[in-house]
Amino acid sequence: MQRNRGILFSHVCCSTLLCFWIAVCRSVVLVEGSPQGIPLSVVKLWASAFGGEIKSLSAKYSGSQLLQKKYKEFEKSVRVEEIDGVKLVKNLAVKMEEMFRKKAEATRRLVEAAEEAHHQHEENPDLEYEYFNAVLINKLVGGKHVELGGEFLLEENAHFDNLPVNLSLSVVQVPTNMYNKDPDIVNGVYWSEALNKVFVENFERDPSLIWQYFGSAKGFFRQYPGVKWHPDEHGVIGFDCRNRKWYIQAATSPKDVVILVDVSGSMKGLRLTIARQTVSSVLDTLGDDDFFNIIAYNQEIHYVEPCLNGTLVRADRANKDHFRQHLDKLFAKGIGLLGDALTEAFTILSDFNQTGHGSTCSQAIMLVTDGATKMYDSVFEKFNWPDRKVRIFPYLIGRESAFADNLKWMACANKGYFSQISTLADVQENVMRYLHVMSRPKVIDHEHDTVWTEAYVDSALSQAYRVKDKRAPSMMTTVAMPVFSTKNETRNQGILLGVAGTDIPLQELMKIIPKHMLGIHGYAFAVTNNGYILTHPDLRPMYQQGKKRRKPNYSSVDLSEVEWEDKDDILRNAMVNRRTGTFSMEVKRTVDKGKRVLKMHNDYYYTDIKGTPFSVGVALSRGHGKYFFRGNVSVEAGLHDLEQPDVALADEWTYCNTDEHLEHRPLTQIQAIRLFLTGRQPHLKCDRELIQEVLFDAVITAPLEAYWTGLALNKSENSDKGVEIAYLGTRTGLSRTNLFVVPELLSNQDFLTAEDKEGVFNADHFPLWYKRAAEQVPGTFVYSVPFSSASENKSVVLASTAIQLLDDRKSPIVAAVGIQMKLEYFQRKFWTACRQCTALDGRCSISCESGDINCYLIDNNGFILVTEEISQTGLFFGEVEGAVMNKLLQMGSFKRITLYDYQAHCRDYAGSSDCARTLLNPFSVVKWILTEVIIFLLEFNFYSWWNVGLSVKAQRPQGKTKMVPCDTEYPAFVSERTIKETTGNIDCEGCFRSFVIQQIPSSNLFMVVVENKCDCSSAPPVTIDPIEIMYNESLKCDRLKFQKDRKKPESCHPFHPEENAMECGSATGLSSTLTAALFPLLTSLISR
Repeated sequence: MQRNRGILFSHVCCSTLLCFWIAVCRSVVLVEGSPQGIPLSVVKLWASAFGGEIKSLSAKYSGSQLLQKKYKEFEKSVRVEEIDGVKLVKNLAVKMEEMFRKKAEATRRLVEAAEEAHHQHEENPDLEYEYFNAVLINKLVGGKHVELGGEFLLEENAHFDNLPVNLSLSVVQVPTNMYNKDPDIVNGVYWSEALNKVFVENFERDPSLIWQYFGSAKGFFRQYPGVKWHPDEHGVIGFDCRNRKWYIQAATSPKDVVILVDVSGSMKGLRLTIARQTVSSVLDTLGDDDFFNIIAYNQEIHYVEPCLNGTLVRADRANKDHFRQHLDKLFAKGIGLLGDALTEAFTILSDFNQTGHGSTCSQAIMLVTDGATKMYDSVFEKFNWPDRKVRIFPYLIGRESAFADNLKWMACANKGYFSQISTLADVQENVMRYLHVMSRPKVIDHEHDTVWTEAYVDSALSQAYRVKDKRAPSMMTTVAMPVFSTKNETRNQGILLGVAGTDIPLQELMKIIPKHMLGIHGYAFAVTNNGYILTHPDLRPMYQQGKKRRKPNYSSVDLSEVEWEDKDDILRNAMVNRRTGTFSMEVKRTVDKGKRVLKMHNDYYYTDIKGTPFSVGVALSRGHGKYFFRGNVSVEAGLHDLEQPDVALADEWTYCNTDEHLEHRPLTQIQAIRLFLTGRQPHLKCDRELIQEVLFDAVITAPLEAYWTGLALNKSENSDKGVEIAYLGTRTGLSRTNLFVVPELLSNQDFLTAEDKEGVFNADHFPLWYKRAAEQVPGTFVYSVPFSSASENKSVVLASTAIQLLDDRKSPIVAAVGIQMKLEYFQRKFWTACRQCTALDGRCSISCESGDINCYLIDNNGFILVTEEISQTGLFFGEVEGAVMNKLLQMGSFKRITLYDYQAHCRDYAGSSDCARTLLNPFSVVKWILTEVIIFLLEFNFYSWWNVGLSVKAQRPQGKTKMVPCDTEYPAFVSERTIKETTGNIDCEGCFRSFVIQQIPSSNLFMVVVENKCDCSSAPPVTIDPIEIMYNESLKCDRLKFQKDRKKPESCHPFHPEENAMECGSATGLSSTLTAALFPLLTSLISR
């Protein structure tokens, strides 16, 4: 007992005096024979023996020393350069600008062809024309092709993600709720056939083009190349091109909108349901450049979101979803005072416009009601006349027309449009009509504004991918332009024919990025005028729940949500405002599925992309990430070593552009490099600088092939096949691999394949094993168990080390090498090392095989590689030994780093609504049923039920758990490099439990030996689980109100003096009395 007190006392003092530290070490040696202590010398012996064994093994099979020697031989002949970040980002912006310009030119040719074709066409209501319907093509019934579903040749095409397509013809999709042979649609399909020729010519001019299309204002969608569409599991295709952001942005100018919803007593039942659906459909038509609010009114004014009283918010996905949730809480009662509601709406629009925060362009009031008892001309005279800057769009709900004239008058007197909505099936088409009115000024001005969308996955493509379950559609942006009627007789009507567009996969942008110049941790990224990410390596648009799904707000992730260390949005705001400049900050970059963290200092360089609303930036990490070296070898030697079977180049890097000409498409990058260097393909565009460096790397790494082959052929080496693969990668994306076992026997067959996204060179990152090795002390190996494999029966350990060109901090990391070995083989080496001891009689004082101690091998992030309990492999050490981990954190052996995830998803219970709970009262039930039956009989029709039943069902709460966007905080842990060994004691309710942690030499590993004599199960575990950040109501409100900087679109067309305001109403015509009353007023207003 006295000896233990001496040890404890010495340990406490070791942090202050060196002599006491020495005393501790001596004291530990003295207790070797004691069963109550863990001898540090024995643990150090084990660690040294295991470290020497795995270092020797890893170096031998990876060939790291040979490769380091080969690069050293060329040290004096290479030139090290510091990367010029400003020049780099400007060159990148020019290349992106050129690519975007080509796509915009292709779209403009479609617009010109469409307008000319329509100009030459005469409408024929009796026209009959057979076209290829995207859903019906190649469909047989009774051995015969169905109508509009003739034989349509389809062939798989690699350029279109191996979808079966027709490169000669387009197909036409018509929304499910529209008639395929409606005269308006047939006429539009007929004249738009002229686009087929332009589609093909565009593709021949620019073979990098993918989907081209024309979305008609009538509702049909013409898509090239032709592809078959597949309904969802309900047999429905809900796609309507007029709801797509590219269509809305191209068709209209940015707008500020106030939606007024009548919730007076007469709106009960189905009318309120239709009203909610109408509001929801209006929200669908608003984009990121628009601002809105929703006000419900009866005898009082009720903001649907009370927090946003008197203001507008941006119509991004998150805000629109937030308001949709509040719509379900609306209930009808009382009387409707429309005059007060209109006054409030006009006041909001005026006040908000003066702040300069909104669209500062078009303004509109959407009025959803079942009637208006008067015209409220005094309100309009006070707030809107004579300029009529605010358009009024009344939607009359229900079949009753008693107050229709008043609502029509409001629309016509305020440059709006009146619609009557009797059923749920009428909602979509009637809501869409307002877009045509808002587009009139742009059409009359004949301004073909070019618009660009944020990053998204389009629903049109998703319909085609339903037969390709293995791969989801990729992210893209769209360039779109409006198509107008150029006929003189319709000029003042401002007729929008539709919108033409072209998709640009973001993968094409990634191919332009010179990844070899950005370094191991460097990356390029781009943002929109609203600050949303166009491309960034940390953008995560999908989440996993059974199968991969798109996150609801995946297309509106702000740059500040991934570069979250920039608390003041300095980088974000500079890029949004299209400036050119630099910025620096310390960052925490997560890797390995977010479980590990790398701390570094990044320098950012940014500029705008001319002709687009986008800005591009690059991030370079300080140290080795800011330097590049140039070597030189002969073309003959380089090509010889490049074309060896063990060599591969990064799939998503562009050494040569093989997309620009069709004849180059079948070429591999290595084949293209040979043709380029030998001058046999003069039209082939290649990156000569990158090719020269990849040839250099091919020559330097070539000896590894013979070295690995020799090891594989030596029967005395690796007899138990513990080492399975040796591999290397260089800064130019070149990789070599060698198998020591046949492919079928590999424990992890996904490693170094396309399935292993983090393990290979990608468009936006170096392999994980390369990244982690670069941050290790030179000459040491980093070991890990892949998280995807730890729980499976193919567990492996990866070991890798970085190769430096020079011996100083500014030296570029030129390559990394490594091996994959069986986990069982690696663990066996560990247990063998742990059997060694210093006792002369061979009797060890402690043993990992006894029940007195637990032995662990953990990495520098705290994850377990070896333990006696095999199921704990891959777990975080704190989850198994919470008390020990807490002590290590207190002692400074490990550090906790707090991270944030603003793209997270959390579980939420979607329970029943409040209105459902009111039905628990039996008298309420009877009253409710009688009311609903009466309204049902008056207003219900079967067409409505058939067409919208599915959409209504989708909106009802399902009473089950669902994933919703949220913000989370979570920890990561990193070992302190300067602490090589530590001992400690844990007080487990009066029982003291000692432990020793010892670093494994030349590695990122630690051996932890813990006494097993105390029950510490009551100590809470240390976990890495994320915790949702909960915001109180006040903070939620502040977040809703907060408007981040944005760059407004330069084009704005709010109204035009030649606009025909008499085109202002659907349903039944204006009564003769109302027309007589309205005509003098309109004449007076127009003349002012």
